[in-house]
Amino acid sequence: MGGLFGATLKTDCVIDVFYGTDYHSHLGTKRGGLAVRNDERITKSIKKIENDYFRTKLGPELPRFHGRHGIGAISDNDAQPLIIGSHLGTFAIATVAKINNLDQIAERAFRQHIHFSEAGGGAVNPTELVGMLINQGSTFAEGITHAQQMIKGSCTLLLVTSDGLIAARDKLGRHPLVIGKKDGGYAVSSETTAFFNLGYEIVHYLGPGEIVSVNPEGFEQLRPPGEKMQICSFFWIYYGYPASSYEGINVEEVRYRCGCKLAETDDTAVDLVSGIPDSGIGHAIGYANCRNIPYQRPYVKYTPTWPRSFMPQNQSDRDLVARMKLIPVRALVDGRRLLFCDDSIVRGTQLKDNVKNLFEAGAKEIHMRIACPTLIYPCLFLNFSTSRSTMDLAGRRAIHELEGGEDEALVHKYVDQESNEYYAMVEHIRENLGLTSLKYQKMPDMVEAIGLPKEKLCTHCWDGTSHF
Repeated sequence: MGGLFGATLKTDCVIDVFYGTDYHSHLGTKRGGLAVRNDERITKSIKKIENDYFRTKLGPELPRFHGRHGIGAISDNDAQPLIIGSHLGTFAIATVAKINNLDQIAERAFRQHIHFSEAGGGAVNPTELVGMLINQGSTFAEGITHAQQMIKGSCTLLLVTSDGLIAARDKLGRHPLVIGKKDGGYAVSSETTAFFNLGYEIVHYLGPGEIVSVNPEGFEQLRPPGEKMQICSFFWIYYGYPASSYEGINVEEVRYRCGCKLAETDDTAVDLVSGIPDSGIGHAIGYANCRNIPYQRPYVKYTPTWPRSFMPQNQSDRDLVARMKLIPVRALVDGRRLLFCDDSIVRGTQLKDNVKNLFEAGAKEIHMRIACPTLIYPCLFLNFSTSRSTMDLAGRRAIHELEGGEDEALVHKYVDQESNEYYAMVEHIRENLGLTSLKYQKMPDMVEAIGLPKEKLCTHCWDGTSHF
């Protein structure tokens, strides 16, 4: 995953680009970078943020940046933004992309005697590959359209050109882009969270495949949006920041509704409701309010020194950080029947440790309610999980163990949330995690909570539906 922010102003844009990009730090864990254009050149800097924060790494370098147009990127993958020289002019590019046919496109480029300068370790940088595809067009709009047509997966991007910014949302709109306006210029952002404290108001949500050029005076559509959209549902369930909105729908409101949906069909007797911090909190508040059960915090997060639990690239390090951060409040745990809400269960390793810790702290019962259906298929479009294998997913691993092996033809039986196979899978996961009870959100309830028709949502990781 990753996030993008760009600004084009009548005055210097550096502070807006710096803080706007920083507001995307929850979307990526590996690298952060800035590229700013002035009348003479584009200045860029890319830093590793695996063990530190974007602001800490990039802040000391701000004095060497100045210009009216700039972009920033937070990335889980490649180093970016990149500066590209071409017949279209010199431009900077940043992407949020999952290119499933990257090797095939690169091999075709090699046959045409095209080289890549960012191929460290033998791997082609996806953002440089997108830049190469754009350069095959006679205009930026033509080149971006060509890139979108060639890529299987998704690619949302921001460019800095001599005139301002060019923004393009991936062809099925899986990753959002929004335009904001304030006196003196415009900004483009993955997250509307970045707008409020910088003084921007939302003026336009880009549609799927839409391409726009943006300068301090306004924005112009270079390519209209397509009719089909499949925005990732996980933005509302987990990835999105609570203050953000996608397609005009606020994240926190969706989480309240998800929690309420879980509560409507649940009569489990419990003493309190809580959320696994932080993304489970909104779901839990919705659940507690709908069932009129006290919301309390029997688990608290120690944040002064520990980074985010998914920041380390090594799984054992991630588990260690997660375990050290969450501390049971024994006074609220001992002898109590606890119900927790969480956004999802990916691997389940951290949750298993949480359950063990809570029982050791004296919990009488631990019930878990998950805001989305069971994850069964790996993400093909946005890299929302760093899982290297399908078997990393708790749902797929349960199917494998129940079936005594891996047979893709049998997996579809577990997608039906009313089937015996589905209930057997959930029970298998519950036993493995050591929970008193476990229930997942029903797909129709999650879709209703989001508020868009299902055909406009990507639900591949739950039901295997996908479109390229």
